Amino acid sequence: MSRRRWTLRRTLVVGTSALVALAFVVMSLATILSLRSFVLDRLDQQVTEGLSFVAGRGSGEPPSDAGRPPGMDAGDPAPRIGSLQAVVDADGSVRMSGYTRSDGTQVDLSETQLAQLEAAVPADGTVETVDLGGDLGSFRVAAADRDGTTVYAGTSQADVTATTTALTVILVAVSAVTLLIAVVGLSWLVRRSLRPLDRVAEVAQRVSTLSLAEGAVDIPDRVAPADTDGDTEVGRVGASLNDLLGHVQASLEARQHSEDQLRRFIADASHELRTPLASVRGYAQLSLGEGAPMTPTQARSLDRIESEARRMASLVEDLLLLARLDAGQPLRHDEVELTLLAIDAVSDAQAADATHDWRLDMTDDLIAVTGDENRLRQVVANLLRNAQTHTPPGTVVTLSLAREGGEAVLRVADTGPGIDPALAARLFDRFARGDDARNRDAGSTGLGLSIARAITEAHGGRIAVDSVPGRTVFEVRLPA
Repeated sequence: MSRRRWTLRRTLVVGTSALVALAFVVMSLATILSLRSFVLDRLDQQVTEGLSFVAGRGSGEPPSDAGRPPGMDAGDPAPRIGSLQAVVDADGSVRMSGYTRSDGTQVDLSETQLAQLEAAVPADGTVETVDLGGDLGSFRVAAADRDGTTVYAGTSQADVTATTTALTVILVAVSAVTLLIAVVGLSWLVRRSLRPLDRVAEVAQRVSTLSLAEGAVDIPDRVAPADTDGDTEVGRVGASLNDLLGHVQASLEARQHSEDQLRRFIADASHELRTPLASVRGYAQLSLGEGAPMTPTQARSLDRIESEARRMASLVEDLLLLARLDAGQPLRHDEVELTLLAIDAVSDAQAADATHDWRLDMTDDLIAVTGDENRLRQVVANLLRNAQTHTPPGTVVTLSLAREGGEAVLRVADTGPGIDPALAARLFDRFARGDDARNRDAGSTGLGLSIARAITEAHGGRIAVDSVPGRTVFEVRLPA
């Protein structure tokens, strides 16, 4: 697993355990090296004392009776277990050499071992380490020159090696057991300490799954009072999260209140405007239908009044429909034959605009959905009208209908110039337009696609668009 994906719990346990293990390693190395240095110093002192003893014996001084083992003659000194002694004359002849084993017996040094001593140990009293090989191993050896005679004295390092090895094994075992106990204890302690943070994270996770984009939203989740203690870091996080959720809840309520007021205003205004607009259109048509003499300016003005009144009435109806859909007005739930609906829609488009090439593509099977037939007809009509309005004459517009799985899929495709990518993200927004000049000559209110999306979603479906130059496809999916 990547280090970046580690949890805080794992990071704390592994990081702290690594630091404890590093402390154990440093402590163990320091202990072993210190002990080894101390033991070697004591060993070197023994070697120096042994060198003085052997040098005195080699120069003819009377030996001491101290340390003589039972059964030895009074003239012979008692050598130490693991000690090495050698006396070499100036002409290279060996006067004496030997090594005392652990059972007290002595063995003579070989010529090769004596040669190693002569090559590795200077005769100035300096203690050196020499590996004599075989059963002897490494020794700490010193040498001195007495009137042309070279005297060697040494002590085996076997005890030093055994002591440091035993200490190393003990430290490794103790450190391993202690580290294991520390890891288990750390895991328990960190898990227990982070439980409040886990509870805070659970609250944040539940809130993150809520849909806050639209509609009335309630956020009932809050961090428990036990996890909001201001004296702890986790408590401060929990208290801050509660404050944040409170602010978000208040903001959502204010937004919902504002949206409700706006919907009511649009619905009320649209409803109230229907009557005066109908009156304006009626009077305009009455004036034009009388045949009374009037100037060209008067005739043009009355014609424009009727045209704009008709357009404004359509806009009012669209706004009223959107307000009702936003308010959750229930739709009818009848069986709707989409096949017949598509045939009628293409026929109507062909009759209204012969400059486009209108085509129908569907299977022979009848496809039906449950919904409001009038509203679904409005969806299809809006999509066809959108293709008519925003594509040049001669464009091929194809309405296709098919069943895919458990859905009825209706597509309106055209071979026009495509949709500006800058407009695609807000294409289904209300009053979305592709022309910055806000030109009204095309007769579009900018609400057609918004109404199509609102009706589709009210039927439990979804609408999407895919556009490239030369091909634009609007796709409506409804539960079949």
